[in-house]
Amino acid sequence: MKRGDDCDDFPVGEQHMIRSLATHLCALGAGVAFAFVCVLPTTEVKPEVRSTPRAASANEFDGALRAALVQMDAAMCITPSGDADRDFARAMIPHHHGAVEMARLELLYGRDVRLRRLAQGVVIEQSQEIELLRSILASGLATSETRFNP
Repeated sequence: MKRGDDCDDFPVGEQHMIRSLATHLCALGAGVAFAFVCVLPTTEVKPEVRSTPRAASANEFDGALRAALVQMDAAMCITPSGDADRDFARAMIPHHHGAVEMARLELLYGRDVRLRRLAQGVVIEQSQEIELLRSILASGLATSETRFNP
């Protein structure tokens, strides 16, 4: 076996340096990805919902889906308040909004009847849950007397 074919061929100090460098590169990549999702401004995608699917290029759908996902991820990056209930509700609103936007894209571009039916349900149900979460946040979170233990 030639020197350098296996990590064990390197002296212990070099092995540690290689592993440390790999770890730091992974952490840097994760940090860049996190900053991309949470910091970069995004544009809101609100396609009109049509009753019949629209013939479109894959790039058009992919771009709209990517924009919806980036917007959802960025909006979910909330500053913690220390109140688990409030933070849960605040993070779930953009999460559900993202689901509604993705469902609208399915209704706009999709052709599978089963998925379109599912998407219609997602739009209705998730929109109702968004309104419930907003009303709970607006009315102030009350502490329940009974604890829920999953």
